[in-house]
Amino acid sequence: MKHTYLITGMTCGGCASSVEEQLAKVEGVRKVDVDLEKAEATISMNNHVSLQDFRAALSDKYSISMKTEEAVPQDLPVQQSKWKQLKPLFLIFGYLFVAAFLLNFKDWGYSNAMLDFMGLFYIVFSFFKFLDLKGFPESFRMYDPLAKTVPFYGKVYPFLELALGLLFLMRFQITLALILTIVILGITTFGVIKSLLDKKSIRCACLGTALNLPMTEATFIENAIMLIMAFVMLFQF
Repeated sequence: MKHTYLITGMTCGGCASSVEEQLAKVEGVRKVDVDLEKAEATISMNNHVSLQDFRAALSDKYSISMKTEEAVPQDLPVQQSKWKQLKPLFLIFGYLFVAAFLLNFKDWGYSNAMLDFMGLFYIVFSFFKFLDLKGFPESFRMYDPLAKTVPFYGKVYPFLELALGLLFLMRFQITLALILTIVILGITTFGVIKSLLDKKSIRCACLGTALNLPMTEATFIENAIMLIMAFVMLFQF
């Protein structure tokens, strides 16, 4: 096992020799090669040695840090698949569909089921955002155009979702709630599409910051479902 580290504080060949000697004394180290010009130390080791151990071995004159390209250890687990990352989102959607169906199966009406789904959607998703009201706006403004332009919008967004959820569930001012849904989710969906086209690797803030969900096509589909429902219901009302 071999890693290259950045060394600061070396000013001469004597410094390089001193660093090499000090690092070589760390348990598990086989060989140390110090390059004064590059300010680097290439260390061969029998097993992984933590950066803290190397720092403890060096005198206060020198400091050691991992090179950027090697900052992630090679023995870390493989990154999770999109399915595993988005599993919480799919589970929540499944529960919402089932809940909306069970609330209306005795006296079935797809209009009421859709309104219940939309209301539950907003209530549940706002809940996750309320878990970290301070952190959510920063994540949200990464892709929402309005939140990027008007930071205050990101701060009130969870409260807006909660209010819309209550309007749908209470069957109060439904037309207004549907129009607001189309406008709000339309803006967000535009930002999601742009982020996907630009292939930006950012976090989806749909479930706040409690869950680390990547921005993927599933985020677009989630918003698209709500927009389609809102348009269908608006034509009815």
